[in-house]
Amino acid sequence: MSLLVVGSVAFDSVKTPHGEADEALGGAATFFSVAASLLYKPIHLIGVVGDDFPDEIVKLLEKRGIDCRGLEKAKGSTFRWKGRYEGNMNTAVTEETCLNVFGQFQPKVPEEFKKPDYLFLANIDPDIQLDVLRQVKRPRTVAADTMNFWISSKLDSLKKLMAEIDLMVLNEGEAEMLTGKSNLISAAREVIHMGPKVVIIKKGADGAMIVDSSHMAHVPAFPLETVMDPTGAGDSFGGGLMASLAKAETDHTDFPAIRKAVANATVIASFNCESFSIERIKTVTMKEFDERLKILREYSSF
Repeated sequence: MSLLVVGSVAFDSVKTPHGEADEALGGAATFFSVAASLLYKPIHLIGVVGDDFPDEIVKLLEKRGIDCRGLEKAKGSTFRWKGRYEGNMNTAVTEETCLNVFGQFQPKVPEEFKKPDYLFLANIDPDIQLDVLRQVKRPRTVAADTMNFWISSKLDSLKKLMAEIDLMVLNEGEAEMLTGKSNLISAAREVIHMGPKVVIIKKGADGAMIVDSSHMAHVPAFPLETVMDPTGAGDSFGGGLMASLAKAETDHTDFPAIRKAVANATVIASFNCESFSIERIKTVTMKEFDERLKILREYSSF
C-alpha cells in the first residue's frame, strides 16, 4: 500500500492564550505527513518550498519515513502564515498570509508516485487538486479537504472535484456554507449527493461525525485540559485517518474501518494540540498512542 499527500509546506507564526511561536514549521502537508508517519510508512509528500527552506527540516521529515522526492524547491520564499487564537480557540484569526512560491505551485507528480493506493488532497485550490488526480492512476481511496475561501471563490471547480472523490473532510462551518444547511446530518447527506461516498465533518472539541449513504456515527474528541495550539489539528486528523486506512489495507467502502480510523485520527490530533508546530506530535510513541486510544474508547462507551 502507498499513501500520497499533496498540499502546503509552510512557516507559521502563531499566538495563543498559552504562548506564541515564530516561524515554526507548518503547512497542511507537513502536519498530515508527520501525523500519518506514526502509524504508516512511507508517506509520499508533494509540495513546494522556497530556497530559504532548511535542508535540516527535509532530513528530519525523511527520518520519519516521509519521502520528500516530490518536495520541489523553488526560487523565492517559503509560504508563510501569521495568525492568532483567542477565547476557546475554535477559530484562527488570520493576520497575514504570504503565499510566496506556493502561489505559483503547479504540482508535478513524480513517476514513482503515480500509482498511490491512497491519495489525500490537502487544502489547496480545487483546480490543482483535480490536476493531481488526473496525473495518477485511480487510487483505492481519494480523500480531500477544503476551506471556506475555495467554497466561495471556486465552487464549480470544487463540485467537479467532489464528483470524483471517495471521502470528503469538512468542518462544521464549511459543511453549512457548502450546502446552505445548518443541520449537520442534512448537510452531510447533501454533500454525499455531490459525489463523495463518505463525509466526515470535524466539530473541533465536539469530535467528528461520519456519514455515508446508509450509516452514521459520531466519535468524540479526546478530552484535553489544555490546548496549547490547535494549528494543524485538522491536517493531523487527516494524516491519522488515511494512515489508518492504509495500515489496515481497507477503504471507504468499509464503514466500521472508517469509524476506527476516525478514532485513531482523533487521538493523533489531540497530541498535535499540545504544542506549537510539530513539536509534540513528532515525539509521540505508539505506547502513548495506544494508551490514549484506550482512554477514548472507555470515555465514549456506555
